[in-house]
Amino acid sequence: MDEPTSTDKRPPSRRIADDLRLSIQAGELAPGDKLSSERDLAARYGTARNTAREAISILQGEGLVVAQHGRGVYVRPNRPLMRLGANRYSRQLRNETGLSPFRIEVTKQGRVPRTECRSVTRDTPPPDVAERLGVDENTATVIRRENWYFADDEPVQVGVTYIPVDVADGSPLATERTLGEGSIYARFEELGHQVTRIREEISARMPYHDESTGLGMPPGVPVIEVLHTSFDEQHKPFEVTRFVMRGDLNGLDYDMPVED
Repeated sequence: MDEPTSTDKRPPSRRIADDLRLSIQAGELAPGDKLSSERDLAARYGTARNTAREAISILQGEGLVVAQHGRGVYVRPNRPLMRLGANRYSRQLRNETGLSPFRIEVTKQGRVPRTECRSVTRDTPPPDVAERLGVDENTATVIRRENWYFADDEPVQVGVTYIPVDVADGSPLATERTLGEGSIYARFEELGHQVTRIREEISARMPYHDESTGLGMPPGVPVIEVLHTSFDEQHKPFEVTRFVMRGDLNGLDYDMPVED
């Protein structure tokens, strides 16, 4: 722990938070370790308990610690669930396993996957989705499928898929929540849309309230948003999915050639 100096302009709460953060980053406080109580921190730094509480709030806002009611404050465990790149959509893997891309990646990591399709509706697409599908945002109708994804029963991401009606109409994609072996991409392939190329646009932001609640996210943790577009053999886009992933449980891993 750093000792305060006459030139240290940091507020006491910030100094405590900075020291604790350094201990976490150095591994002196490991994931799952319990932090000292507010009383002990206040005594150690010669401050009021409110100051120690504010320091802990700073770390909570950064997503480094999590409070467990009645037990204390703990260094937040870090178990990234890697989202693999184009390999997830391999036709060979899908045929060998009969699994969806999400189930393939989670199973590879020794965890148990589960998905819930919570709704299948008809809707107008958001402007960014309409642009990527090449349809009119004011007049087009799409099939909207909302799926929630779990690893070992822990919610890790939500995905909303938009499919043009002329692609999905008359198929299970437009009506059924359960899509059977091979899941959504097997059904697309049956309709003549084999995924041959994908585009994924990646950004990060703080979660909206319903996302934070539904994904059980601790304070201060951002989400990774991936706007995924699938293209078929005719180079036509046939579905767009917006994935919202817990930033503390997901990572992105892409292996791609560098263009000349």
